[in-house]
Amino acid sequence: MDKSVSDRFARKDLRIGIIGCGYVGLPLALRFSEVGCHVTGFDTDPAKVTELNASRSYIKHIPAEEIHRRRESGRFDATSDFDRLRDMDAILICVPTPLDERRQPDLSYVVASAEAVARTLRHGQLVVLESTSYPGTTDELVLSILERSGLRCPVAQGERAGDPETDFYLAFSPEREDPGNAKFTLHLIPKVVGGINPDSRRAAEALYAQAVGRVVPVSSTRAAEMTKLLENIFRGVNIALVNELKLLSLRMGVDIWEVIETASTKPFGFMPFWPGPGLGGHCIPVDPFYLSWKAHEYDFSTRFIELAGEINTAMPYHVVDSVVAALNGRRKSLKGSRVLVLGVAYKKDVDDLRESPSLKIIELLQERGAQVEYHDPYFPQLHKMRHYDYSHMRSAEIAPQNLAGYDCVLVATDHSSYDYQAIVDSAPLVVDSRNATRGVTRNREKIVRC
Repeated sequence: MDKSVSDRFARKDLRIGIIGCGYVGLPLALRFSEVGCHVTGFDTDPAKVTELNASRSYIKHIPAEEIHRRRESGRFDATSDFDRLRDMDAILICVPTPLDERRQPDLSYVVASAEAVARTLRHGQLVVLESTSYPGTTDELVLSILERSGLRCPVAQGERAGDPETDFYLAFSPEREDPGNAKFTLHLIPKVVGGINPDSRRAAEALYAQAVGRVVPVSSTRAAEMTKLLENIFRGVNIALVNELKLLSLRMGVDIWEVIETASTKPFGFMPFWPGPGLGGHCIPVDPFYLSWKAHEYDFSTRFIELAGEINTAMPYHVVDSVVAALNGRRKSLKGSRVLVLGVAYKKDVDDLRESPSLKIIELLQERGAQVEYHDPYFPQLHKMRHYDYSHMRSAEIAPQNLAGYDCVLVATDHSSYDYQAIVDSAPLVVDSRNATRGVTRNREKIVRC
């Protein structure tokens, strides 16, 4: 085995460029800087670049002090000048891979990043795609763009394929970030790595081994891409299962949360998933559709994925129907009613709006004539997003006298900071989509769980 490639990318003085300074790219940049590498964050948003170079954070779980330490060390900076990519030894692409309006893959950010790299690509550089996508993205799409530079990275999978002459190295290593999870921080999460050829894999292994405790090599970029999709499809399908069982349990008068907690006492063969108002975050609502889209190329229908998608997509509609029913039970119409949505983040205790079901719920409530406001401690004001424009909305006060003025308070995100007993005491009606009020002891007649 030729160890020269591994040795080259195991050096502590590597210059690493990370394209995309968001929830994935920024923690990665800070971690590589922490272990001694020289890191430059590349972003098309000049506001992010300005914030980072001023040692300010725009992500809640990343303290400004950490950015300041990395800046003071001289091992981290940010820029919008993509010509500086030519100075990097390794370039990691950490950009969004959303769905378009027809729920088909939108790889425009990946394409733009690969084109930027291709313009300055030089011999011996390592390029790693971290953005989640369908199997074949790296070796079909990214490779073809990079080779427009005139440099070559031959595809050769497995050790027996030998080591073809390689001008640059290309790999895929899926991000596995879980924003807000203090138990599993970046360096504790094993890093999956697949290369276009053996040398590319070795280069990526050596690079990531500096920043994480364990690197897991796989035979190809496609195996690495499929691994990421399996992880998130597994969650999406199981969440859809408990969401469907929740709907059935509501009709049967069974407490699905009690059932899941009880089933969790089995020490083998079961792991808990929890129902809610719909899927959120960048990965689980999006990634399965990348695989189902790619499967059509092989005349294959991914029925589990599509069914799970239908169930999870329908959950915000169920929540709004539950608000309608709860108001009807109190002789009120949704049209004209004042509804406060508690929580717009996609999950508790994070400042992340991506694909949040709360955004769809707000839209549906407004379409039916409700006067909708929201409260979220992590979002004092909303902004224009890919599919929604709530830039006129600001977080409402949740003092007791204000809560009393709403016809319904809807718990959409169960932030730990909320005092649910005080909320139930003050509000005339609480619709709970997260079982957040399970510990409330007074005024439980005001609560409708959905």
